Amino acid sequence: MSTNEELKRIVREKYGEIAEQSSENTSCCEPGASSCCGSDDDLKIFSMDYSSLQGYNPDADLGLGCGLPTEFAKLQSGDTVVDLGSGAGNDCFIARQIVGPEGKVIGVDMTPNMIDKARANAKKLNLNNVEFRLGEIENLPVKNEEADVVISNCVLNLVPDKKSALEETFRILKGGGHFSVSDIVTYSEIPEGLRKEAALYAGCVSGALIKEDYIKMIEDAGFENIKIQKEQKMNLPDSLLEKYLDVRDVERYKNEFAGIASITVYGEKPCCSGNSNCC
Repeated sequence: MSTNEELKRIVREKYGEIAEQSSENTSCCEPGASSCCGSDDDLKIFSMDYSSLQGYNPDADLGLGCGLPTEFAKLQSGDTVVDLGSGAGNDCFIARQIVGPEGKVIGVDMTPNMIDKARANAKKLNLNNVEFRLGEIENLPVKNEEADVVISNCVLNLVPDKKSALEETFRILKGGGHFSVSDIVTYSEIPEGLRKEAALYAGCVSGALIKEDYIKMIEDAGFENIKIQKEQKMNLPDSLLEKYLDVRDVERYKNEFAGIASITVYGEKPCCSGNSNCC
């Protein structure tokens, strides 16, 4: 497997390409489509349909998520929400619809092209309480205890240092605040032929943790009342498996690998934690 910096470069390049393609062809991406503007389909195999949600903006939907975290995030009017890996702003704009003009939404993404596209989308929508900041999740450009709620959609599995990402999530949440994140996990060790492919890291596959390890990492970061809000087993298409495995290993994958799933996980920061005021 590549180094952390190489993995970040791969992700940044892949998602930067998608941002550029969608900027050039804003009408070719349709909700639920398996392909968008000629971009890499491997990055879209877990995408969900957002089109029925209030605040949905098709220009911001690049089909890169694996859940609908805003549906489970218990957002309230006036909340400050931080979206980790905000892309073109899809989840941010839906969150803004819920928190209203009294609230605030901050999107963070490490890909400059995505930040540019998200800011352009926010400008078109004339939203003055949604902002997008360039930065990495392992070192968030967000103040201590600035957020009431943190959301994320199929992004933590893209972060090489997941421990630091969760610690940063804990830091920026207010005491008593919570997160709801959608992500990809596995039920057993992923086959080596898939695990070693750096290209699949950008597709949310090879960076996925075993479900129990993922939950344990969240617990170790200090979160409480952790719950799986939604879980859906996913099937990797043969066309993807055949790119990285030979025929024999494809059959072994289907017969022996326990599977991969999209999960949405909820967790709370304790009221009296670190410098937090007791709530």
